[in-house]
Amino acid sequence: MNQSKKELNVLYKISQTISARQHNISELLNEVLQIMETDMGVLRGTLALRKPGTDILTIEASSGLSDTEIRRGQYKLGEGVTGQVAQSGTTELIPDISKSADFLNRTKARDDNETAFICVPIIHHKEVIGTMSIDLPAAEEEELKGYTLFLEHVAQILASAVSTIREEIEERIALESENEMLRRQLGDRYSIDNMVGNCNSMRMIYEQIVQVADSAATVLVRGGSGTGKELVARAIHFNSPRKNNAFVSVNCAALPENLIESELFGHEKGAFTGAQQQRKGRFELANGGTIFLDEIGDISPAVQVRLLRVLQEKTFERVGGNETLTVNVRVVAATSRNLEEGMTNNTFREDLYYRLNVFPINLPPLRERKSDIMLLADHFLQKYGKMYGKDMKRISTSAINMMMAYHWPGNVRELENCMERAVLTSSDGVIHGFNMPPSLQTSDETHTSLLPENGANLRQMVEAYEREILIDALKKHRGNAAAVARYLQATQRIINYRVKNLGIDPRNYK
Repeated sequence: MNQSKKELNVLYKISQTISARQHNISELLNEVLQIMETDMGVLRGTLALRKPGTDILTIEASSGLSDTEIRRGQYKLGEGVTGQVAQSGTTELIPDISKSADFLNRTKARDDNETAFICVPIIHHKEVIGTMSIDLPAAEEEELKGYTLFLEHVAQILASAVSTIREEIEERIALESENEMLRRQLGDRYSIDNMVGNCNSMRMIYEQIVQVADSAATVLVRGGSGTGKELVARAIHFNSPRKNNAFVSVNCAALPENLIESELFGHEKGAFTGAQQQRKGRFELANGGTIFLDEIGDISPAVQVRLLRVLQEKTFERVGGNETLTVNVRVVAATSRNLEEGMTNNTFREDLYYRLNVFPINLPPLRERKSDIMLLADHFLQKYGKMYGKDMKRISTSAINMMMAYHWPGNVRELENCMERAVLTSSDGVIHGFNMPPSLQTSDETHTSLLPENGANLRQMVEAYEREILIDALKKHRGNAAAVARYLQATQRIINYRVKNLGIDPRNYK
């Protein structure tokens, strides 16, 4: 077969390969280079692409090169023959690499001297996106020029495919950058410095998080509903060496008993009705990272046995499977239940309790953190003010008194919900007592202790509302009745009359 027929045959094979490998560009490029090596007598072939956002070219596909040699093949624009072709967009032919000062042999793959080297640009939409090069046995220059023309044709055919893989690389780099940014944001969000609370019990918790974060010890976080158990779990994860790996949260109380085993350990296809394909469980997804088992006290004894094995041996099988899987997972569990009582009632295994209770952290209820209530309230005021686009300035005295007098059965979560509601209902950037939910509006705070038991007294309710408005206005204007009158669009006589009737002393606010 003469040279022209051989080239046509190779071009046909390349076209067929492109049609068959439309969805796997990396394999396509490597297979094209393999065809040229087999059918054209090419010694080595490389395809280099410019890294997005840089002036560096790296080898994306090759034939005749080892992994080590591929890693060495990096060129700056204008550096060596490859860099010059990428910069100029013109083909370079080196009849003998041993006589060329521009040939760098960066991959260190060429020990022989009598080797020719051809490098052509890959151009897509008038932009050089990479280069394609081949090594050939030394030959007459006319013969090498024929190879050069052939290689330029191949580069034109591959330009679109190469552009696709370049776009995939750009997307991958952008995604990795976005993921890294998200990891940093999560790390900042769940850092100990961003946890709100300054009472002695919270300071002790911060110390415990620092003590345990760097270890692989299992942690049991205990506390009532809404105390922030998941926040502590995330702080442990994002301050640990595992912070760049997955944090997987599982609410054991929210999952039906017949599904929790499959959720935790996964299942094989056909393991039960509806299992149409294999599925990885939460432990597999958390491999290398942290799994947070919330409300661990609610899981059934049967699942407790399997969980105990994972904690002891780091191994398990999927539901319906026989393959033993090994995972490296840090377990942080949490519960609002009395596990000791559960052991007494035989609803919670004693051996599992001691496996989980390696490093206990006890979160106090909000009613025992009175000094933190206003810190938390102010934090949520700013958070939801920003979220809803409102310029929130302060919390009124009556609202503060309500929050300090309340017993907060829902803990921090209830306080957060109250502040979100208050921000939504505020019309002047101030949280008033009437912005708080009814559960906080006790008779003492709303001055309605004399209301009849069978119903509300409208006059007293109106006076309580009016009293709060006047006190807030007097505070704002330092007890100046004239300024209050202008602010409330009333006369000074009316203001003085109402202040006297309601028993308010303006001097207290000067």
